Amino acid sequence: MAAGCQEQKAKISRVSVIIPTLDAAHLLPPLLAQLEGVGEVILADGGSGDGLAALGPRVVAAPRGRGTQLAAGAAAAQCEWLLFLHADTRLEPGWQAAVRAAMDQPGRAHYFRFALDDPSPQARRLETAVAWRCRWLALPYGDQGLLISRELHAEIGGYRPLPLMEDVELARRLGRARLACLPARAITSADRWRRDGWWRRSGRNLLTLSLYFCGVSPERLARLYR
Repeated sequence: MAAGCQEQKAKISRVSVIIPTLDAAHLLPPLLAQLEGVGEVILADGGSGDGLAALGPRVVAAPRGRGTQLAAGAAAAQCEWLLFLHADTRLEPGWQAAVRAAMDQPGRAHYFRFALDDPSPQARRLETAVAWRCRWLALPYGDQGLLISRELHAEIGGYRPLPLMEDVELARRLGRARLACLPARAITSADRWRRDGWWRRSGRNLLTLSLYFCGVSPERLARLYR
């Protein structure tokens, strides 16, 4: 039994967690507390001024932009598995067991089920819509995390330095056959939807995705999105 526990701990220590940040020091402590036992945590920072370095993990500076920051974090990572997470994400209990099981499939990238920290019916409807998008379109977003082996990440060319849609672009290169959903949830802050309005923000996200598939460049989409 003790040998098995040690083996499981050793497995999770082969994971580098990469988190893109921008003035996110107030969001990170609960997530960092969940990551005990991983090989390393890298904060790929786009120019924060909020004392991020005091939190403890290694900080890698990168030009601002989530795609650029994710690429910089991956380049600096030392472990054979990479787990990309957002700063406002929390992982539900049991996530480590799900990740360890997924590590037996190095030829696939794995994402978490999407959930929001809000009890409203609007949140449940959005979770259902995201589950549909992942099932039928094979398009998980970055707030669902991504676990991928370093070998597969290198094979597909990693994250592109895009200002927007870097997660969708990567998912399309991976393709349905190399994407799998983990049996655990990544719980995302619903602050953005509460602030902007559930219908307004969801509609804007859908419009942005539609324009991207129609050929509008990520650079132009970023300007429109802002």
